[in-house]
Amino acid sequence: MRLLLLSLLVLLSSQASARLQVGITLHPYYSYVSNIVGDKADVLPLIDSGFNPHNYQLNPADIERLNSLDALVVNGIGHDMFATNTVDRLQPKNLTVIYANKDVPLIGHDEKVNPHTFVSIDAAIRQVYTIAKELGALDPDNKAYFLKNALQYAKKLRALKKPVQQALLNKDVSKLRIASTHGAYAYLLQEFGLTVSAVIEPAHGVAPTASQLEETIETIRQQNIDVLFTELNMENKYVDLIERETGIKIYYFSHMTHGAYSKEQVEQEMGHNLSKLAEALSS
Repeated sequence: MRLLLLSLLVLLSSQASARLQVGITLHPYYSYVSNIVGDKADVLPLIDSGFNPHNYQLNPADIERLNSLDALVVNGIGHDMFATNTVDRLQPKNLTVIYANKDVPLIGHDEKVNPHTFVSIDAAIRQVYTIAKELGALDPDNKAYFLKNALQYAKKLRALKKPVQQALLNKDVSKLRIASTHGAYAYLLQEFGLTVSAVIEPAHGVAPTASQLEETIETIRQQNIDVLFTELNMENKYVDLIERETGIKIYYFSHMTHGAYSKEQVEQEMGHNLSKLAEALSS
């Protein structure tokens, strides 16, 4: 009898201490989930850093990792199809898929939706709350803890907006004309009442043809476009050509989907983006 009770206690203790295994598909979600769960769950990237999620295909080791997860946080609107397509095909029995953008108002793009919601503060905060709520449903014992952490993290993210808000006090944005290499920054710019007058790449990562580039340069000249936002750590020779031909001011934004996974990445790189946006508004 004593042995049976001891076995039951060990079993219950093991179950109580079992930690959620939460997978993520993109760098921003690693930051979101890490800040939400603290030390109450394990956060596991589905693919190693350094791979491009746009054209990645899961290998057997990735699929084995997928099958070990309790939950998987996905973008779900076009940025991590390597994961969502595999989940749809395999239908892992014990996996809860958390669609981070479930509560985010989406921007249309060429009959699809723009998947780059994680570049925006407001959209990021909505995703953080959605993830915290879904994880709380999976782990009721830590539901309040997850929500508290989500609120604290949202407060930190919201504070990053201050430099831009300060710059906007002295700027008539109705006269500001903006170009962007691709549509990734639409959510961030929309957040501050800014619109993009010209997008250079026909698709993300696809260089414009000579005729498209010539047309873009002419558009920049005719519309007196002031600034061009382009991607940090991405060599685009056509950006240098546009700068030479038009004299447009170039500012570099982080896409936040490169480098090592870290809890701090979103705060650090979003802070960089917002400081560059404030600089552009103040120029």
